[in-house]
Amino acid sequence: MIARLGIRIASSLIGIVIGIVLSAAIFDGFSTSSTGIVEATIVFWIVFLIVNFLALRVLIRQPSVGLAGLLALVSTIVSLVIVNLLVSDISIHGASAYLGATLVIWISTAVADTVGRRMIRARRRG
Repeated sequence: MIARLGIRIASSLIGIVIGIVLSAAIFDGFSTSSTGIVEATIVFWIVFLIVNFLALRVLIRQPSVGLAGLLALVSTIVSLVIVNLLVSDISIHGASAYLGATLVIWISTAVADTVGRRMIRARRRG
């Protein structure tokens, strides 16, 4: 059980790091330093967990797959706004940078989460 939790946390953090690094490389309005990447990853992960928990447990009584995906997207943009406010080494300017970074981080975390789930399934079988 601890190994599964470790895989889930690691895959989530890796997805966030990849999303932030790609966003900084792709979008002109998104800039950060190496310290900012580390700080933003940790803050983003914590805020994302809290926002997701509140949205899924408090606001939504019967979540569907589509609604869960939409909530993940909204959680991503809320987390990104909070990270921009709290982390001094990250700067996001402009709607296109926010929207683009949201999509990149959302996709990278979804892919990393899928890889993490497959690793957990492989450990169960093996």
